[in-house]
Amino acid sequence: MPDDANLANRTASPGSLSASLSAGSPLRVAGLDHVVLRVADIDRAIAFYEQVLGLHVERRLAEIGLVQLRAGTAMIDLVPKSEDEDAGRNMDHFAVRIEQMDVAALTAHLQAHGIDAGEVRRRYGAEGYGSSIYITDPDGNTVELKGPPETAA
Repeated sequence: MPDDANLANRTASPGSLSASLSAGSPLRVAGLDHVVLRVADIDRAIAFYEQVLGLHVERRLAEIGLVQLRAGTAMIDLVPKSEDEDAGRNMDHFAVRIEQMDVAALTAHLQAHGIDAGEVRRRYGAEGYGSSIYITDPDGNTVELKGPPETAA
């Protein structure tokens, strides 16, 4: 489909299948949380994202070489690419922010679609720490389902 195609008639109407699937679903995506890229030269990548796109380094985890850059409400994470990794594949995973993390309902929903839910873990994302689950799409891409951020007690 061309980039300039009219999308007005492609939006979900209230009675459409996509609207009815998302209305009662335990999995409602609120937006993109972060994307993780494997890079050959971390310093070169940081320079690009800072100097060209104007992003800033928000957080570093030296023990795994992770650098997290703020991109508006989302994050772009950079990790070093190992020498044995496929040169044409540099996406580690991307995370979508979901509205709620009802683990039982989410697991049942994923299983109903033939998808094994990964382990629920506490992970850092664009809004701070919160629960998340990794799944795999049909093409082998890793998708992180990132729940709401933890609230201060």
